[in-house]
Amino acid sequence: MPVYPAQQHQALRTTEAHLLPFHKPNYTFIVIRMKAEDVKHITVLGAGLMGHGITQSFAQAGFPVTMVDIKDEFVQKGLENIKWSLGKFLEKGRLSQADHDAILNRITVSTDRDAAIKETDLIVEAIPEILSLKQEVFADIEAKSPKHTILATNTSSLPITDVAATTKHPEKVVGMHFFSPVVRMNIVEIIKGEKTSDEVAKVIYALTERMGKEPVMCNKDVPGFIANGIQMFPLNFVGQLIDMGKFTPEEIDSATTLKLGLPMGTFGLLDFVGIDVVYNVLKFMTTRIPGMKMAKCLEEKVQKGELGAKTGKGFYVHPGNRWQRPTIWSQELADKFDPQLVVVVGINRAAELVADNVASPADIDKTMKLGFNQPVGTLELADSLGLDAVVEKLEFVAKEYNDFYKPHPLLKKMVKDGKLGMKAKQGFFKY
Repeated sequence: MPVYPAQQHQALRTTEAHLLPFHKPNYTFIVIRMKAEDVKHITVLGAGLMGHGITQSFAQAGFPVTMVDIKDEFVQKGLENIKWSLGKFLEKGRLSQADHDAILNRITVSTDRDAAIKETDLIVEAIPEILSLKQEVFADIEAKSPKHTILATNTSSLPITDVAATTKHPEKVVGMHFFSPVVRMNIVEIIKGEKTSDEVAKVIYALTERMGKEPVMCNKDVPGFIANGIQMFPLNFVGQLIDMGKFTPEEIDSATTLKLGLPMGTFGLLDFVGIDVVYNVLKFMTTRIPGMKMAKCLEEKVQKGELGAKTGKGFYVHPGNRWQRPTIWSQELADKFDPQLVVVVGINRAAELVADNVASPADIDKTMKLGFNQPVGTLELADSLGLDAVVEKLEFVAKEYNDFYKPHPLLKKMVKDGKLGMKAKQGFFKY
């Protein structure tokens, strides 16, 4: 593996006088004086679905990268998956033989984590979503890697602040959330923990651009970040409607597919993703967001082991454990449910993220379009519907179903100020 001496970068210790506002007094931290172009070598921890995808993406962007896992069989399987993926690009003419070979030559695999991180500029962790395991790993890699090395976690929902809690220099820890399948998905969420330095976040943002991917900045370590933070609200809401006996999954999905154009609906999407995956994210979010409660039907499905397509049954039956579009969806069922109720719940959460300076309207819409293949961004859609109509619909939802979804004060203020969206030439965006 190539050696890139730590001495080529400056790591400067500083004290309270130079602290950024979010650092605690008397806390000594390291300022990373590094630019994206200074990142010469990357180490990826984990050779699974996300790990080998991240490794391939970095290598395709021209970076030497070492992929590490705890067993040789794991790294070899990860490498085989990369070779298969690159082979497909080669077959389709998207890669020349020379580029194919060059990419593979940039990849090294190892089971010796200590050796792999001894001289590296960035470590990206992609191990199982177990907080205690991540904390143990981060404490160890911080102690054994160069002082300038940035430590990134690919977690999709665990708090960056908590992952960094066992490190001596949490300002070097940042979220770098890739979407699956990594090689095909161009969006990457950059998440700042409570103590992540601005310098580190900027390096990772610029590095993501160098990879040819689209970065979005999540300025605060909120539950679910941007993508899951918004997407989980509508999914939980429709589950609560089922709990109340107001509608059936078939009625809701018929409406969201035939009227909104969502190819999998909502419960169909739950079956595709895995009900347990959504359940675990929501379980965490409900412990962090006051007033948010898990839909009981999701918990019941998990308890029964009916997790969706991967188990053959979730809210629908999927023969052969492969997702299939339910034949029961129909226009007649669609007419029984207003799909805009689902839309406004997502808009409400997005408005909250804007109000709390978590992310910009542009980054929120970029995330939802690139991360979930939405043709229109969540806040663009809000402007299109009219924010007065959105507020009215949310007031209906709060009154009829759950007060938790009452319109956010930002939406009500925008309506009061006449910022109604497209029809007023100004809403979340100007027209």
